[in-house]
Amino acid sequence: MAATDIARQVVNIIPIIAKADAISKSELTKFKIKITSELVSNGVQIYQFPTDDESVAEINGTMNAHLPFAVIGSTEELKIGNKMMRARQYPWGTVQVENEAHCDFVKLREMLIRVNMEDLREQTHTRHYELYRRCKLEEMGFKDTDPDSKPFSLQETYEAKRNEFLGELQKKEEEMRQMFVQRVKEKEAELKEAEKELHEKFDRLKKLHQDEKKKLEDKKKSLDDEVNAFKQRKTAAELLQSQGSQAGGSQTLKRDKEKKN
Repeated sequence: MAATDIARQVVNIIPIIAKADAISKSELTKFKIKITSELVSNGVQIYQFPTDDESVAEINGTMNAHLPFAVIGSTEELKIGNKMMRARQYPWGTVQVENEAHCDFVKLREMLIRVNMEDLREQTHTRHYELYRRCKLEEMGFKDTDPDSKPFSLQETYEAKRNEFLGELQKKEEEMRQMFVQRVKEKEAELKEAEKELHEKFDRLKKLHQDEKKKLEDKKKSLDDEVNAFKQRKTAAELLQSQGSQAGGSQTLKRDKEKKN
């Protein structure tokens, strides 16, 4: 789909001619006629100011004849008379943005903002947006006709599609929940197995520790018995030695007495 086809289907088109001060009045008139002819020949539907309301029918009809609007712009303000006005300064003179004799800026502003703003909003919503929404819904599979080309409500189609989507969503959620539960169970089984292995390892280490402790206690007891036995033997030896020394002393005294006598 061409860009112009998309634009004319989803937006209001108001043609304008920029830099209108670059051409003469006669050239501008011919240019407007040429633009209008090309828009018609290419099937581009532009926004037409409504004439069905009597309060604005006359002015809108007149403004429709002025399309496309020729405008100029300026970021500078110049003093013209006693007022500061937006204008463009040239060597040959001054072009005023808000002077209707110079361009159609004032007409464009009046038509868009003050006269037809509400109609533009309504056209955008009820026509262009609805058409855009309808096309998008059809792209998504929503149609207002059944296979037999009989019309039916888009709302019903939407509800049916919505219910179908919600059903698939719930099914996927249930599958994900079951998968999650299964993974949790598997993880719990892995953790329980790891916990069992840890307990078994702890029991083995505990038993090994107890066996080592018992061996150390037995060895300690054996060493204590040996120390006690050694002490007993030492005490007995010292006693015998003491008794031997006392006996030797008594015999020496007896011999000395015998010699004296």
